[in-house]
Amino acid sequence: MAERWRTYFPKCCQTLALAVAALMASFQPVWAVTVLDDRQQSLNIPKAPQRIVSLLPSLTETVCALQQCQKLVGLDRYSNWPESVKTVQRVGGGLDPSIESIVALKPDLVLAAGSTRGADRLQSLGLKVLRLEPRNHADAERVWRTVAQALHVPAADSDKVWQDIQQGVQAAVASLSPAARQQRVYFEVSPAPYGASESSFMGETLKHMGVGNILPASMGPFPQVNPEWVVQARPDVIMAGDSSRASMAQRPGWGRLRAMQGDRLCIFKPDESDMLVRAGPRMAEGARLMAGCLNRAAAQGDLAANQAASGALR
Repeated sequence: MAERWRTYFPKCCQTLALAVAALMASFQPVWAVTVLDDRQQSLNIPKAPQRIVSLLPSLTETVCALQQCQKLVGLDRYSNWPESVKTVQRVGGGLDPSIESIVALKPDLVLAAGSTRGADRLQSLGLKVLRLEPRNHADAERVWRTVAQALHVPAADSDKVWQDIQQGVQAAVASLSPAARQQRVYFEVSPAPYGASESSFMGETLKHMGVGNILPASMGPFPQVNPEWVVQARPDVIMAGDSSRASMAQRPGWGRLRAMQGDRLCIFKPDESDMLVRAGPRMAEGARLMAGCLNRAAAQGDLAANQAASGALR
């Protein structure tokens, strides 16, 4: 009997050990992550941040698109999407952040642009500051993956959302009619006027659509433009924010531009303009907005051409 027990006991222990090992393997340990910011400086984040301050709207939107909105405790004054962030405490802007207010919130992560003033001061006070500023499509993806990693969001989850965003952009591109792709665009970002060239985020979206831009990349992302130069360039479509509407009508020669007539002029509301200029997770929605404008303008051009041909036959 004793001999049988000695034989059984090791087998029992072995079975128990295997069961314990399997149970331990089912638990996923939380490892510290190290990410690089725009200055190629590494930042070690030992565990998932629970109190986040964001000082750039596109970074705020990225946090929320990653389903981490509830962890935001402080925001810059310009972050306005999604609706839920409007109740989060404001701590100034990128150029004038309130250091005292940010410190008082006791964040375990601060997201800021590379140009954010006071970032060094926040770091010297012991806060973890991750500096990222997406300016183009490639930046948007890099920043998306970096923020996801910093927030300890599983790669499979963040990759799935990013794929959905990319598919949305591709769908917007595919929705363009052949006539819409033949057009040349002037995109105005402010009534000074400043325009968006081929090297800007919006310019890259137009390029993905195969649409021309009257402002070449050599002018820089957002060059100040001589209004007379736009008249000479004769864009087929003009896209602009609502703040530019009044000044456009007063510019010499602009009234004769066919882009100023009918549905060839697309004026975006403030919330739409915000979405279009931010290199972040709403890029698919921005692409759809631009595609809709281009398709309407092309249809208006076809209608005008048909009317002209009909008049010539009479």
